[in-house]
Amino acid sequence: MGEVWRAEDTKLGRDVALKVLPEAFAQDPERLARFEREARLLASMSHTNIAGVHGLEEIDGKRFLVMELVDGETFADVIRRGPVPVEDAARIALQIAEAVESAHDSGVVHRDLKPANVKITPDGQVKVLDFGLAKALAPEAMSGSGFDQDLSLSPTMTKAITGMGVLLGTAGYMSPEQARGRPADRRADIWAFGCIVYEMLTGQRLFTGETATDVIGAIVHKEPDLEELSPKVPATIRRLLERCLQKDATRRLQSIGEARIVLQEWLENPELEPVTTE
Repeated sequence: MGEVWRAEDTKLGRDVALKVLPEAFAQDPERLARFEREARLLASMSHTNIAGVHGLEEIDGKRFLVMELVDGETFADVIRRGPVPVEDAARIALQIAEAVESAHDSGVVHRDLKPANVKITPDGQVKVLDFGLAKALAPEAMSGSGFDQDLSLSPTMTKAITGMGVLLGTAGYMSPEQARGRPADRRADIWAFGCIVYEMLTGQRLFTGETATDVIGAIVHKEPDLEELSPKVPATIRRLLERCLQKDATRRLQSIGEARIVLQEWLENPELEPVTTE
């Protein structure tokens, strides 16, 4: 949805991130409205685990967001090094859940939650980035009437998939309903959250394929396979993953706050017995 630059705020003496809307997009009223909506959504949220927005500016016809600059690496970089220890993964997942819960409480669904949109600062704080595909939840959207299908298919173009012309978010973390082009509510974020936690614990993606189309097909037609989870993963965490990764959204965990409570309680009283592989 835009190019991001590191910059210096000379007035306040701080480093910031500038998210610049490409000139071609600025001529498109729909894309421009989407960009301005992102600014309003970000500005409406204030949470320690969500990267904040400082302002929306325009200079010489160019529009850009002035955003909090988050130092550190993305969680995609962390996962490339292999599985994350269970307790560390639970602490990270808890912070992600708290960020998403705050957004949901503000009526905002991320809709593109993935490791590349989660950063970890040098002091271990999690920051969820890029609500560029977020859509404020309205009563008619929740009920399914009056849903804007075009907004549901808003693109996330990454280096890995741009050449394929993929228009459905980031394939590996899309919920089954998103993959089918159906309305995405907060339960889509819960599915993506489950995919991220699985990837933390195993060091590999839940759904893979040679092309984005193959990945989407796997999401739609295959059941999540949790056999790659280590026997050291506690039963509580395994059950949480199973509930987050129900393909039928009506059977899925209905609130990310429930995941937050499970993780909090487990971290306070970790299970001693590992899950058996029998």
